[in-house]
Amino acid sequence: MEQESTGSGSSKFSSLQWVFKVKNMAWEAYKSKPFSHWVLLFLSSLGMLVAFPASSLLSRVYFANGGTSKWIISWVAVAGWPIPALILFPMYLFHRTSPTPLSLQLFCSYVFLGFLSAADNLMYAYAYAYLPASTAALLASSSLAFSALFGFWIVDNKLNASVINAIVIITAAMTIIALDSDSDRYPYVSNSQYIWGFVWDILGSALHGLIFALSEWVFIKFLGRRSFHVVLEQQVMVSFCAFLFTTIGVIINKDFQGMTSEAKTFKGGVTAYNLVLIWSVITFQLGVLGATGILFLASTVMAGVLNAVRVPVTSIAAVILLNDPMSGFKILSLVITFWGFASYIYGTSTGSKLP
Repeated sequence: MEQESTGSGSSKFSSLQWVFKVKNMAWEAYKSKPFSHWVLLFLSSLGMLVAFPASSLLSRVYFANGGTSKWIISWVAVAGWPIPALILFPMYLFHRTSPTPLSLQLFCSYVFLGFLSAADNLMYAYAYAYLPASTAALLASSSLAFSALFGFWIVDNKLNASVINAIVIITAAMTIIALDSDSDRYPYVSNSQYIWGFVWDILGSALHGLIFALSEWVFIKFLGRRSFHVVLEQQVMVSFCAFLFTTIGVIINKDFQGMTSEAKTFKGGVTAYNLVLIWSVITFQLGVLGATGILFLASTVMAGVLNAVRVPVTSIAAVILLNDPMSGFKILSLVITFWGFASYIYGTSTGSKLP
């Protein structure tokens, strides 16, 4: 009895030691950075956890309330390219930084990445036209697996057992959603449209992973340095090129002319239509800025953690705000996806590599 009491006391003491150790580490980390660093880190985290899910939900709101143009919803994703430019130009003026010299190879890289981004946004637009926002967000999480694979092939990023495990787990989660397709298909969406929405979401995620790997390759090959203003330059240039390509598509498809009639038939009227598009522009760019800030203020691991949290946030918000169907299989897929993210984060934060 006395031994049990001693063991229990020792366990409590060890727990308290661990708590105090974590507290001291957190305090030391806080003191090591200026207050402005933590403010920017908080705002960047807010961008990822609020702006990105809001952008996804707004895409679904557009289609659910009478919007039909996939080109328009992909156009608004890049129409906010001046937002990061407004942050970039003062850096040139007040922080004595100079623009990166634009060589022909770098210019061609930006144009090519812009074209891929335009195609990627269009694929996601088709996905959100036919799928519930919660399902589309879960499927889009497969971009993590594609990023790991393309990173391995293109920029020689190492794969370890945990990362490979994450790829398998996330693939299993996508399979569960595919097997449970009848539970969350909207009545007005045909079976073929749902399948195509599923396919476009996976293809968009694959392309997103490719863009991520190619962007890293551009940094290694042509830039050779990573700083906040250099990443903002890439974001502005790629978004601008994607904006041009998407604008050409909208013009050819004559969707600009159709916006007036679409706004009149939109549920909630013209004002609601304009607000959905305007906030879609703003939230998408704020989300991208938030992700950029996290990468340079913290680490890729923290960006991975927040990206993992973003998936259930989007899914739960879609269920609450948009009355998305949430079956047991989708909940299981959500849990498995989160497990896959955790495995990936662990794998990228350790140095163990496969032989």
